[in-house]
Amino acid sequence: MKRYVGITVLGDFILSEGVAPVLDNVTAAGATAVALNPTVTAEAAEGEGSFQPPDDAGTSPRLFDRPLFGKRSLWVRSQVSYRPDADLYADGSYLPRTPGDLTEAHGPLIEEFIAAARGRGLDVFLQVPAARPSGLRDEDRPRLPDGEIPPGRMADTASLASPAVRAWNRGHVADLLRQYPDVTGFRIDWPEYPCYTWGEVFQDFGEHVQTWAGQQGFDFAAIRDDVGALKTWLETALADEDLDELADRDRGRFRLWREAVAHPGVVEWLRLKAALSVDLVRSWREAIDAVDPGKQLMSHAFMPPWTLLTGLDFSGVAEFSEAVSPKLYTMHWAQMVTFWGTELIRQRPQLDEGRLVRALISLLDMFDGSVDDPGGETLADYRYPEPHEPHPVSDSAQRRKIAQATAAVGQRAVVYPLVHGYGPDDDFHRRLRIVADSTAAGVWINRYGYLGDPKLQSIGKLFGPESDREHQS
Repeated sequence: MKRYVGITVLGDFILSEGVAPVLDNVTAAGATAVALNPTVTAEAAEGEGSFQPPDDAGTSPRLFDRPLFGKRSLWVRSQVSYRPDADLYADGSYLPRTPGDLTEAHGPLIEEFIAAARGRGLDVFLQVPAARPSGLRDEDRPRLPDGEIPPGRMADTASLASPAVRAWNRGHVADLLRQYPDVTGFRIDWPEYPCYTWGEVFQDFGEHVQTWAGQQGFDFAAIRDDVGALKTWLETALADEDLDELADRDRGRFRLWREAVAHPGVVEWLRLKAALSVDLVRSWREAIDAVDPGKQLMSHAFMPPWTLLTGLDFSGVAEFSEAVSPKLYTMHWAQMVTFWGTELIRQRPQLDEGRLVRALISLLDMFDGSVDDPGGETLADYRYPEPHEPHPVSDSAQRRKIAQATAAVGQRAVVYPLVHGYGPDDDFHRRLRIVADSTAAGVWINRYGYLGDPKLQSIGKLFGPESDREHQS
């Protein structure tokens, strides 16, 4: 039986290569589904619009495998691919994106792609942020325990408890289904609190969460005090002997249990974020059902154990999602070690870098400690990998995380791990094969721009008609 294979194909490559060539490539690779965004783009002058591929807080050296408008990296300007109906957003304070010349010139191509993909028997999803309205304002951004917005956020997402964001989502869903009624459903990204940078780890203590927490029976003041104290301790008192303990698998687990018992407000904070994430996904399901209950909802997720910090509750989210896609974004795993470690050393310059790195990769379960997988010793070992460099996470660590996420979802939904296409061809094949050899029901791959012909061939070999022979080799 053919397994589910989804590939994200954003509108920029549809414009760059054309509807039929893109669909020829993804179907030849064995795709059963595609996801796209309701956006059209064009090349822009340097410094205008946004840079692609994304710079990931200034650290990403990514290049596209497939040229976009003839280039592997470039500045682009973007506009919405359709003309929004402002009346659908009337019960909220956020307005839809403004259409323009790109909308008029290229917008119909998105509808053409959806119709052509459906005509080839593919599922088609709109991939959109779970909590990021157009023109996000500071009043709806997450806050630290001291009330400040975390500096240098890599993911500019909103507070999950913001009523204005929930209203935007309702209007946006209705608007998109009005324009694109033939889509299979939605894939929502970041229905949680991303934790890429150190400050993002300690979200969210804004007024919206304070109100929501009180309504749900959480002691918000106690949670804020305990989490604030934890952040202060880590930044002012963390010592090498603490790192040694945390780096040891058994001692580290016991230390975490001791700290959890001693600081119940921190545990309640994790419970609060998990409940809030589930409530957000539930609200997405309700917004979709209000228009067309037959449309599917798939939720993206970080992998364990990051989900303890982001608040993504696999079991709870699965109640409202046809599928959950935990991300095997291994370049970001390395980046988070660098981001967190760099900030802690900035705050505590007396810390030993090697001990800190060992503690972080142990807590994040990123290595085995074996001869074959000894793990890194320096922050440089976990820099953002260059396009030609393999990602510094072993197969076994990825297998464990897939198994953990699958067990947490249980029978409530299917699991389609989300593999990132960035990286050299052989390393992509290695990472994709981990999913192919797992019990996961299928895979999603982000995104088409990183899938040169050798990678498309890998997808076909691992998930297409040739996959049985490949697995036996």
